[in-house]
Amino acid sequence: MKSIYCKALTWGVADIWQSSKVENCKNQCGPPGSEQLPEGIITNTSNLQMRPLWGFPKKDNTSTSLFAVAVGIKQKDLVHKMVKKFLSGGFVIMLSHYDGIIDEWKDFEWSDQVIHVSAQNQTKWWFAKRFLHPDIVSEYSYIFLWEEDLGVEDFHPKKYVSIVEREGLEISQPALDPAKSEVHHQITARGRKSIVHRRTFKHGANGTGCDGHS
Repeated sequence: MKSIYCKALTWGVADIWQSSKVENCKNQCGPPGSEQLPEGIITNTSNLQMRPLWGFPKKDNTSTSLFAVAVGIKQKDLVHKMVKKFLSGGFVIMLSHYDGIIDEWKDFEWSDQVIHVSAQNQTKWWFAKRFLHPDIVSEYSYIFLWEEDLGVEDFHPKKYVSIVEREGLEISQPALDPAKSEVHHQITARGRKSIVHRRTFKHGANGTGCDGHS
């Protein structure tokens, strides 16, 4: 019995060695570029966090929120205020330059801390479809896709996110103050009696009741 066991063990070792030899042959004898990638180098998702050339990024640099905006050099000052406010809130920032101008943003101290993407005469949705793929942004809890001409003097990103979390909102938009902003759609105007509103009502033609499009 002992002899049979030893033979079986020997055969098992031989099978493992033969299998390993075949795998090594596949890797060594295949055409250049067909070698297997190191284990762990492929992942299902990624993010927009910038990484150092050597070593690993600091764990405290990770962010769960992304701020993306299509920008032109004419709105440089407004965008500067936006970026400073969202960076202070711990957001990852991506600027999409629709006019192709990037170098003129380098005089801001935060320029190297944000991601710059450039393609002339494209819209924010063009950039979003190509650079905000679900596999890239799935790690972020909140994504802010803004217009470049919005003022942020009275806006606080962290406070806004806390409201979104508390209300369980999947999609939202900061309300506009009618006294300070031009309101094109009533739903975007800030309500006086609540922090959040999900609908708005239009009066009918005679001033009473609700319009059919409310």
